[in-house]
Amino acid sequence: MDKNTLVGFLLIGAVLIGFSIWNRPSQEEMERARRYQDSIQAVAQQEAAKKAAEEAAFQQQALVLDSASLFFGANQGTEEFTTLENNLVKITFSNKGGRVVSAMLKEYNDQQGQPLVLFNEEESALNFAFEGKNENILTENLFFQPVDVTDTTLTMRLATTGAGYIDFAYRLLPESYMLDFTIRANGMQNFFPAALKTLNIEWFQRARQLEKGFDFEQRYTSLTYKPVDDGSDYLSEMSKDKEALEEPLEWIAFKNQFFSTVFIAQDNFENAVLESTPQEKGSGFMKNYTAEMTTSFDPTGQEATRLQYYLGPNHFKTLLASNDLCVNKNEDPELEDLVYLGWPLLRWINRWFTINLFDWLSGWGLNMGIVLLLMTLIVKALVYPATYKSFMSSAKMRALKPYIQKINEKYPKQEDALKKQQETMALYSQYGVSPMGGCLPMLIQMPVFMALFFFVPNAIELRQQSFLWASDLSTYDSIINFGFNIPFLGSHLSLFCLLFSITNIANTWYSMKQQDTMGQQQMPAMKIMMYAMPVMFIFIFNSYSSGLNYYYFISGLISILIMIVLRKTTNEPKLLAILEANKAKEGVTVTASGRHFGYETAQIVTESYQKTLKFVLTEGGWRLDSPTY
Repeated sequence: MDKNTLVGFLLIGAVLIGFSIWNRPSQEEMERARRYQDSIQAVAQQEAAKKAAEEAAFQQQALVLDSASLFFGANQGTEEFTTLENNLVKITFSNKGGRVVSAMLKEYNDQQGQPLVLFNEEESALNFAFEGKNENILTENLFFQPVDVTDTTLTMRLATTGAGYIDFAYRLLPESYMLDFTIRANGMQNFFPAALKTLNIEWFQRARQLEKGFDFEQRYTSLTYKPVDDGSDYLSEMSKDKEALEEPLEWIAFKNQFFSTVFIAQDNFENAVLESTPQEKGSGFMKNYTAEMTTSFDPTGQEATRLQYYLGPNHFKTLLASNDLCVNKNEDPELEDLVYLGWPLLRWINRWFTINLFDWLSGWGLNMGIVLLLMTLIVKALVYPATYKSFMSSAKMRALKPYIQKINEKYPKQEDALKKQQETMALYSQYGVSPMGGCLPMLIQMPVFMALFFFVPNAIELRQQSFLWASDLSTYDSIINFGFNIPFLGSHLSLFCLLFSITNIANTWYSMKQQDTMGQQQMPAMKIMMYAMPVMFIFIFNSYSSGLNYYYFISGLISILIMIVLRKTTNEPKLLAILEANKAKEGVTVTASGRHFGYETAQIVTESYQKTLKFVLTEGGWRLDSPTY
């Protein structure tokens, strides 16, 4: 930098500094701005306080029923709790609102090692709104009377000042996560209008963070629903979402990654408005769920409103068995859709192959890490024919490298690229080699590879199962905890993810090396992209389940070993001789040189002709000598 340039930069800097000082507001101006902001904030606080006071007054007014109300006596009481339980689940009910307020799963633990609670009283709400002739009844603030209580049955009765009442009857099914729930009116004909056919439901629940990895669990935590005569659907997992649905719904599920609270209606839910709101990391919650809907109601009491809860794990076969216990079992409720197994083809593979194989192997009582290893080996064995075919297609192309080099030398100019490609394809055709021959076998393997991508993160069997340094195969493992967050990476480094990426880099290097030996030089930009992808996997999969990264690591390692073994055991000069023999059968003269292989002669036995074909290396290349019988 010369003197004049330096002086110029100094002058520009001086001008900028002077301009900023000149434009800096005075103390008076800053004080005025501060008072203005304070006044705005004060007004906002006053408005918020006024609104809160109005809402509180409205709520207080709603709590107090008029003394003339038929349900005036149910307006006051003391909250009491009743529990139903079987060998799988313990459910707690409150007489205030007559609802389920807590569900504890006995066979599962939370991250603190305590029995897993799906939700408690503060994290859930359920309100039934009944439309009467002269008044509307909201059950959430009314006190019910527990009657007919046993270990597995409970009736919550909302009594009137007269002889009528509304019963909420619960029955916990044995050895199941299903809770039957019926609503029936008795002696209420004069209270309800004759034309009344429905009741309104308002349902709310905060989905707890139940797993170690917030980001990973969030991907699988969603408000899911099942329309009648259609497949299940769900609201956005990553952003706030709200939908008003016109079609009737068989069930609505407040779903976590591995557990769900499902609300089922015999006569379906109508006019549903569903909303899901993601919560902040560190809050202890994943989502706030809200559902407003209607379902059938008979005010005469002749027919009960039949509902049902599923309060349990997202275990595929458990959900499949629960279908037979559903109140709408005449239709297939498809509760197993709560376990997302991928797109239709992948779901079919997972349902009929992966799950059964996994259950068979895990039934041996093996560690889940060993189960995943055996699964990988079995899958690799099943797709080995396709792998071998793909490799042999590449090997044939490598065997023809001397001829490809001749063509490259014949057409060195860029403008002759089309001619070079045409002659190369003609060469492959002469020798019965298809450049795409290795693609189809690889495409056959892809569905199996992708199916495992969806199965492993949804396998509840891996939850809290340790293997090697991973304490929980359903969430990430960490060998380094940074103590701070790194963009796109997180606050930790997963060793299984790192190993998975390293095997991908090694696999990429070996594959590109094989392509180089085939005379197919990769463009520099393509090489960079090929190596960049495995590196990107570190950032993509660092927060994924260690079981999934472990599977990919083992799968990649086995693929490399298979390629090395096949490469070492394949005699390319002999393979070339076979290609020459096939070409000779068609009466084609061979002209390309084969000296690159360092063989003077090559012999093969063809079973179809029952004769030995002898090839001799001459100046003109490999030549078919007279066959011997």
